[in-house]
Amino acid sequence: MQEAWTFELPKSEKPLSDQIKKVLLDNQKNLGIFLSYYFKKEGALAERVDLGSEINFKDQNSGDFQLDFDLVHFNACLAIHEQKRDQMKITFEIVNDNLSLKGPYWPEREMDEI
Repeated sequence: MQEAWTFELPKSEKPLSDQIKKVLLDNQKNLGIFLSYYFKKEGALAERVDLGSEINFKDQNSGDFQLDFDLVHFNACLAIHEQKRDQMKITFEIVNDNLSLKGPYWPEREMDEI
């Protein structure tokens, strides 16, 4: 499984790294949803997403960065409410004024043979 999400980059005269930071700051809730897809099997949600590192450019239109977030496990029936700070490396690519984010590839286990 590898999740992807796309945001529109605002037109601005600011440096590209500042534009990316603004998009990430303005879309914290959507980033939480994006990261939560990776933890849905554990029943956890990602909240309070922040940029956790500098933005590293591989070339003019792509690179990577680290996102820090709170990983919250909650189950009222089992009286579970645990929270820990976690991080994930995200790669990005800019195409046609859109910021395309990709999370890490996590292989899924196939069904066992009988």
